Amino acid sequence: MYVSPLERARHTARVALAGLDLPLTVVDDLRELSLGDWEGCTVEEIQTQPGDPYARWVRDPVECLPPGGEPLADVQARVVRVVEHIAAAHPNGDDVLIVSHGGVISALLAHWLGLPLSSIWRIAVNNCSLSEVAPPRVVSVNETGHLRVIDAAATAAFHP
Repeated sequence: MYVSPLERARHTARVALAGLDLPLTVVDDLRELSLGDWEGCTVEEIQTQPGDPYARWVRDPVECLPPGGEPLADVQARVVRVVEHIAAAHPNGDDVLIVSHGGVISALLAHWLGLPLSSIWRIAVNNCSLSEVAPPRVVSVNETGHLRVIDAAATAAFHP
């Protein structure tokens, strides 16, 4: 298992690994894209800025980059490079789980699907969803069926 260094991704990875004796490898290049000056701001705070830069960014995240933000081409290049490195470390076709973030996963999927980076927000990547790839083939995107089982178990635990 390979995971972003951000705590929320490491937490998700630990939940996914529960009961398994597998090592967790933290990889800096799996971190979420940097939003520059927008880091720590809410969507509402950004939307109230002159000209609603958030709406412009959602429409065209390549041309309307947040001030000081990481260019999507750089994000895509780093994540493609690290995933190729991870794949090379598993030449026998081992199953590998990578825990990362929506922007990074969307940029990677855009690469494999041959989509322009400006369209990455059109790819749905829910929190805790699974997307399966066998590069260069995309097998599935945004699978969330496993979350219904978790939700049902949590509901039963709190409402016996």
